Amino acid sequence: MERADNPTRPVGQSSVDLLIVGGGIMGLWAAVHAERLGIRALLVEAGHFGQGASGGLLGALMPHMPNKWSDKKQFQFDALVSLEEEIAVLEAETGLSAGYRRAGRLIPLPKPHLRQIALGHSRDAETHWRQDEHEFHWHVLDAAPVSGWIDPAAGESGFVFDTLAARVAPRALLNVLRRYLAGATHVQLAEGVTVESIDPARGLATMSEGDIRFDRCILAAGHWSFPILDRLTEGRKSSLGQPVKGQAAMLKADVDGSLPVIFRDGLYIVPHEDGLVAVGSTSENHFDDPLSTDGQLDDLLAAARIMAPVLAGAEVVERWAGLRPKAVDRDPMVGAHPDHRSLIALTGGFKVSFGLAHRLAEAAVRQAADMACSFKLPQSFTLASHISVISHKT
Repeated sequence: MERADNPTRPVGQSSVDLLIVGGGIMGLWAAVHAERLGIRALLVEAGHFGQGASGGLLGALMPHMPNKWSDKKQFQFDALVSLEEEIAVLEAETGLSAGYRRAGRLIPLPKPHLRQIALGHSRDAETHWRQDEHEFHWHVLDAAPVSGWIDPAAGESGFVFDTLAARVAPRALLNVLRRYLAGATHVQLAEGVTVESIDPARGLATMSEGDIRFDRCILAAGHWSFPILDRLTEGRKSSLGQPVKGQAAMLKADVDGSLPVIFRDGLYIVPHEDGLVAVGSTSENHFDDPLSTDGQLDDLLAAARIMAPVLAGAEVVERWAGLRPKAVDRDPMVGAHPDHRSLIALTGGFKVSFGLAHRLAEAAVRQAADMACSFKLPQSFTLASHISVISHKT
């Protein structure tokens, strides 16, 4: 088998138990779980691994608000807690760092009514943000717990500091997953292989390198998954999802990587290692060029420099733009197609993919292998639920 750090096309391979289409964070995690379960699998990527939304800059792992608790919020909480150990295991096996740290999150409270809402959320967190020995908090403070990081004037009514939020370096985590798969004995990786069509009834994928038969196929191709699924879905009245453009930037500053993430009104400021700080991100439903940055990113950078004055003179070392998959209900979209059981979706995570991908991928792979899963996906996460939504739209 070829090593994953020098992938080759699957020349001569005519069949596989599990075909995984898409080499972003979802597809790579699916390959990891397939390897762990001993499933003969092939992961194909049209470009290079992680070149889409997964290869971005932010890496913020943000929990939902702890109020109005639901199965979706519980699933995300469990996933965010379990990710720390998952990454630690892979880092130990590969000798690489994923840039993970549970640094927490700062949210400034500019108005008195926001403080009152935050106090309610703090009580909710005491109830819901607990799991075995893990206990996390939604502190409401008069001042930020660290000095010299966030502008004190931003929190006229105080600050929230939540201890559940974390961050990861997206590209570093992708490298960890690939290094793990470099030693795989059951999974083969292939870059530069385009899937032109999928026929789940025949168990056949037509690819740029020739046809391949599969027992099951996991479709983890980001927003490219939507048109493939749309073509296979009868009675739909709209698409299952759309691409949404995001922009972000990486700055170099004299900043401690252990500082908490700052979040306010869609602005993320994420400290990483070596003085790097990621700033983002936009969510653009309409765009001309999916890969260009523009004045919207400039506005975010200006806001970030005001929010965190230490960034005032920081050099921008990279500007990034890319397309995220946004499913019709915003939730992740996972599971077998109700009309084509051999085809399993694994996409649509939008802004939460990095925190959930390991759990979503495990659910998809275990379904592909007809194996039980130790956790249950929220109903709204299933592909069948998304199809039901678009089938009833007027």
